[in-house]
Amino acid sequence: MKIKLKPKSRSVGERISYQTGRLTRASMAFVVCGVVLALLWRGWFPDLRAPGADLRRVAMAALLTGLLAFKIAARVRTTERRRTARREALSDAELGLLLLTTVYLLLAFSGGVTSTLYPLVYAVVSFLVTFHRLVVGLPLATVAIGFEAVLCFGPAAPPEAAGLFAGHAAFVAVFALLNVVFLHAEVARQRREHRRLVDDEVAAMREEARDFRLISTALSPESRVRTRAEEQEKLSQGSIQTIHEQLYYNLDLLRGSLGLQTCALLWLDEAGERLKVKELCTESTHVVEGAIDAGGGALGAILKELRPFTLEAPRLSLLPYYAGPAEVGAFVGVPVVEGRSARGILVGDRAAARKFEPADVALVTSAAAQVVRVVQSERVFQALERSKHEHERFYSASAALNRALTLDEVYDAAIAGARGVCEFDFACIATYEARRGSHTIRRVVGEGADKLLGTSHKDPSSIASMVAKNKLALPAGGDWHERDVPVFSHPMRIKDYESLLVVPLIVKDEVIGTFTVAAMRVGAFPSDRRDMLGVIANQVAVSMQNARMYEALEEQATTDGLTGLVNHRTFQERFTTMLGRAERHELAVSLLLTDIDHFKKINDSYGHPTGDEVLRRVAAILKASARKIDIVARYGGEEFALVLEGTDRAGARQLAERIRQEVEQQSFPSAKGTFGATLSIGVASYPDDSRDKPEIIARADQALYSAKHGGRNRTVCFNDIDRAKLKVAAAK
Repeated sequence: MKIKLKPKSRSVGERISYQTGRLTRASMAFVVCGVVLALLWRGWFPDLRAPGADLRRVAMAALLTGLLAFKIAARVRTTERRRTARREALSDAELGLLLLTTVYLLLAFSGGVTSTLYPLVYAVVSFLVTFHRLVVGLPLATVAIGFEAVLCFGPAAPPEAAGLFAGHAAFVAVFALLNVVFLHAEVARQRREHRRLVDDEVAAMREEARDFRLISTALSPESRVRTRAEEQEKLSQGSIQTIHEQLYYNLDLLRGSLGLQTCALLWLDEAGERLKVKELCTESTHVVEGAIDAGGGALGAILKELRPFTLEAPRLSLLPYYAGPAEVGAFVGVPVVEGRSARGILVGDRAAARKFEPADVALVTSAAAQVVRVVQSERVFQALERSKHEHERFYSASAALNRALTLDEVYDAAIAGARGVCEFDFACIATYEARRGSHTIRRVVGEGADKLLGTSHKDPSSIASMVAKNKLALPAGGDWHERDVPVFSHPMRIKDYESLLVVPLIVKDEVIGTFTVAAMRVGAFPSDRRDMLGVIANQVAVSMQNARMYEALEEQATTDGLTGLVNHRTFQERFTTMLGRAERHELAVSLLLTDIDHFKKINDSYGHPTGDEVLRRVAAILKASARKIDIVARYGGEEFALVLEGTDRAGARQLAERIRQEVEQQSFPSAKGTFGATLSIGVASYPDDSRDKPEIIARADQALYSAKHGGRNRTVCFNDIDRAKLKVAAAK
């Protein structure tokens, strides 16, 4: 077992030192290049052809050239350690700069732009542009032109040098552009050719897999299950390799045993019209590599009569698997039969005129039967792997559905599970209300999803209605032939898909919804896929029922049964969350505590059912006045709490007054006549009144106390309270 050690963390000083070292190493080539350019401009490097050259400058120039050569060698050695594209480009740029600097140093020693070594510049520029990416090669060519300008226009440049600049710069540019145009175009062509060859090889391998029936039509590239395409391709590759190895061994053994010149397995294509050489052992160089007509010569007779044939000294025209001259003294051909269907022909021939005896024919017949067994064994292996994959998908879908607690989670897990079983272009889950006969689309993927989501449909002639009525999946074969019959209703027109399947979602013999899948291609839902979708639909139905029960229990645990508002416990939890969010984002939050004035007198005078109606009416007004982000809760008895996110004291006071006035305008019927009710409201705000949740609640309660003892039917904010009077009232 490998243990991955956590890398040791560096200190700040170590990190600064490391980054400084990287910067120094990366910029060394650029610094050297700049120094050499400056020295070239001043004409510091001596011309070794001129008599009386300064020996000290010659020695220093030689030392600098040696250092450049050493640096180039070091960069070449570190090329293999390059990892990222950015580091590789930087390293290539450094190496190119060093090469150019070295070349122009040599030119400076040998006479500058008039040196006999000058063609070396064109060779180096061609090399840099050819073997580097354009983002590196073209800037290096520009640097070469800069070197040219320094040599031609520097103070120490000879008079004739200035006139040479335009020609030299043009030649450098031409050499660079020609390499860009021709070489990079050739590289692109080679890459396209390589991709084409790879695609052809993969296509040939898939075709062989279909020839051997390793993959069925449902799993072919035109209609395979998307989620296991890569796995299926790998399985086919391994199976084809195994089949070819075993077939070659059998043919080689048969050829050695019977003294054959050629032993070949010719396999029929899917149409049954052409034969292809699938495996071959021969001494001849004239066996065809392409397809052979299956209807002519001795081969056509073998396929027609499905029995062995032997020929002595046959004409070569009867043996179409030869494309050139060959000496054939005897021929034997045996059909390769699977069940009652011909799959191919096993052929063999001898150069000598020695006929095939019955024992020889029996041996070839046994070899043909072994060919079928080899292919069948791999086919069984493939079937087992497919079955394993399907069971894994079933387990995964079932586990996801079992984990789903809410209806949204169930819908998502259902579509994901169905996609693991078959490929589709459109899917939707709809709930069904039997009493009204209506279908409501709860989740949809595919074309027109935004327009269809949440729509309701009531059409007794639709496919979904017939599925709900008969409790059977429709259409029966999974192919959509009757296009005039709508899926849900005529206004809902989904695309004309070729394959369609609507499966009922049944719990305890009651249809609670439908699961619809559709695909553009024909035959997308064969019988095995329909069975799998049916199993998933059963699990989806049970999970939907469980999710409904879970949501009902959660609602009972968090909601007040009389008013439909959240209960006190849920209010406390959500208030804590809201205050945490307000602290992070520096938002204001206001709490309103309300109390119905003289509520006990209402219950005593008009009865508790009437009192409950008052509670429900006040709760509805509070809920209608709040936003979705706010919290409206029954705080206890006749008290309610309203938490306003992002609202300061002034905004809370304004809303409280609007609520109070609306309640005051209500009239409540009773057996003793109509009556009215009023509210007292206390307000406390975060962070103005406090930052602590218990203290905010306490101060809102103090404000409510002040409102009730100040005459009721009013709104009081905490900062409006006369603290001295409040203390006296509390003491009494």
